[in-house]
Amino acid sequence: MKAPYAISIVGGGSRYTPGILRMLVAEKGRFPLRKITLYDNEAERQDKVGAYGKILFQEYYPECEIIVTNDAKTAFEDIDFAFMQIRAGRMKMREMDEKIALRHGCLGQETCGAGGFAYGMRSIPAVCDIIKDIRKYSPEAWVLNYSNPAAIVAEATKRIFKDDFRIINICDMPIGIMGFYAKALGKRPDEIEPRYFGLNHFGWFTQILDKKTGEDYLPRLHEFFKTPMAAVGDLHPTDKSWMDTFKFMSKMIQDYEDYLPNTYLQYYLYPKHIVEHEDSNYTRANEVMDGPEKKTFAMLDEVIAEGKLKGTKYEPKPDELADGHAGYIVDLATAIANNTGDVFLCMTENTGIISNLTEGMMVEVPCHVGINGVEPLNIGEIPTFQKGLLENQFAYEKLTVDACLEGSYKKAWNALTLNRCVNDTDVAKAILDDYIEVNKEYWPELK
Repeated sequence: MKAPYAISIVGGGSRYTPGILRMLVAEKGRFPLRKITLYDNEAERQDKVGAYGKILFQEYYPECEIIVTNDAKTAFEDIDFAFMQIRAGRMKMREMDEKIALRHGCLGQETCGAGGFAYGMRSIPAVCDIIKDIRKYSPEAWVLNYSNPAAIVAEATKRIFKDDFRIINICDMPIGIMGFYAKALGKRPDEIEPRYFGLNHFGWFTQILDKKTGEDYLPRLHEFFKTPMAAVGDLHPTDKSWMDTFKFMSKMIQDYEDYLPNTYLQYYLYPKHIVEHEDSNYTRANEVMDGPEKKTFAMLDEVIAEGKLKGTKYEPKPDELADGHAGYIVDLATAIANNTGDVFLCMTENTGIISNLTEGMMVEVPCHVGINGVEPLNIGEIPTFQKGLLENQFAYEKLTVDACLEGSYKKAWNALTLNRCVNDTDVAKAILDDYIEVNKEYWPELK
């Protein structure tokens, strides 16, 4: 694998893809490209993103070819990297996931709650089928997967593509939180490095280290975030639901003082509180469709109508080319391509990394990343409370994958019963039956 590289963006019609394309333009000095292929099964959405991409690259990166396709051979032949960000069922199914669960008094959150189960059952076959196509046309390409629910997808890919170290499952949420920490400390994100353990969307920061001095900023951050912050919007300007999430972090820190929690732990540790504050008629899916989705595609329409970026209000300034979601995936690809050994939070199989957790669990921990894949840092033993939570969550995730791969109704029911956001046998069955009804075109038949 030599520069310049060829990549495929799987989920080319995603609202995140324009940000990835801008980031690739910004990073062409350290991650040079000869070809980018956008691949999606929704032509109308992808065509808009592709038209935007061609304008962007014509003006800023003419030496890189950009191809838009829904043909697997065209998308995956002779590539070095595949960036995977698919959403099986798209926002329509996410909305159903959330609202069905809420009808039964439970969280439908897309990765943590009952919705994470439904979404996982859709994602497993979709992700694995695409990886099989990638392996058919580019056996040695790196597959950087951040399709949700990442933990369930990681458990499935571990089984189906055993020993394929070029499949790396990652999530940008811990990095988003790290950016939040960096702003609070008055530092750049690349000046600090995490120590962390858990499963995806289910973990704890144990140290936040200064890369130069080794100072641990966790005690400082712990005190800072203990109180709800009126300035949280200045530190992490975003939409209302994320504002509420970051504000709620102070309660978790007060109640659980040992570490700094991943924000998603609010769903597992306070499900009743979260459900009480949910609007069953207007969920996160509605917020995304009416906000970021609409805004992104309106921007695409305007740029396509203009036929240019330069000289318009959408002309990206140098500091606007960077994108947090996109940056993480580009940083990871660069670490592999240049064999840097930089530290990233990745999902990897527990082989004694966390000594008192089940072997084989797909844990999320700091890893050195280079040409040989991920090399995890040793965590050692974790406290009983965290161990209990993680073992329960792993059992839920494992049963979800079992249910999908085996077509087992019983295991699907067992999985939902174990989910901390459901935690009731009768309610789990009722939710499962409703999900089966609306997911017939996505799920395997459960018997």
